Amino acid sequence: MNRRALLQGYLAVAWAVVIASGMAGIAHAAGSTRDLSAFQDASYIYIATVRKDGNQSRAARVWFIVTPDNKILIDTNSDSWKAKRIKRGSPVLIWLGSTSGPAFIGKAEIIDDKAIQDSMIEKIPEKYFLARVGFFGPKRAKFDDGQIITIRISPVRDLPDGFVSTPGTPAPKLEEPATSP
Repeated sequence: MNRRALLQGYLAVAWAVVIASGMAGIAHAAGSTRDLSAFQDASYIYIATVRKDGNQSRAARVWFIVTPDNKILIDTNSDSWKAKRIKRGSPVLIWLGSTSGPAFIGKAEIIDDKAIQDSMIEKIPEKYFLARVGFFGPKRAKFDDGQIITIRISPVRDLPDGFVSTPGTPAPKLEEPATSP
């Protein structure tokens, strides 16, 4: 069995455990049935942040890995707009596979943990050919020099089917507004 098939099998089992557990909140969004197949098939996620004016940024295509506890890890340049916005607490909008794919909103945090960075250095090349041959991907020297950072994303809730990336328009709120009776 090749590594990709093994990883896909592992993710399917992890998602099935989350779904079967009936957990709500973060685990529910991360383990929704809708997103299960999308994560297995996606090579990329698209991430947008929320600007100070409340509008969503342009969604950027990024490489990602999923942790055993169903968090998403990405790396990015430390001076990127997404890094700056996440540092100030911006939620993130994530689309799986394409900017019109299944979407969710989540909380993001910058992680400065060498063990997690080492995991990224190891797992990104396993998933992505260009990193495997050394053209791109996280490297220890880039982390140590502060050129790149790792961001951990915790899904909070699914966004409605058909929600698409629309830069410059109001972003959904992290928490759903209360509905009046």
